[in-house]
Amino acid sequence: MDRKLRNTLLWLLMGSKGGGTRMRILKLIRNKPGNVHRIAKELNLNYRTVKYHLELMLEHDLVERIGNDYGAIYVPSREVEENWDEIEKLIGVKGE
Repeated sequence: MDRKLRNTLLWLLMGSKGGGTRMRILKLIRNKPGNVHRIAKELNLNYRTVKYHLELMLEHDLVERIGNDYGAIYVPSREVEENWDEIEKLIGVKGE
């Protein structure tokens, strides 16, 4: 894992408010990519909260958006997928 990705993950998932929520979202879309509405429903979170966290992760290249409309699907970025085992070790989270 490169240094930039490591620092981004540490900051966004562990070092800032909302990191736990972002990790829950990332784990969910890794197993079942989905749109904001479905993610919010599955995690029992507010739609705007999920949208905010996805946009933040999109800005930092942790997720990718497929499509641009309301039904756009979110998936982990290729870099996150390629480094998932290391991400689990770094953050201390087990994949499902």
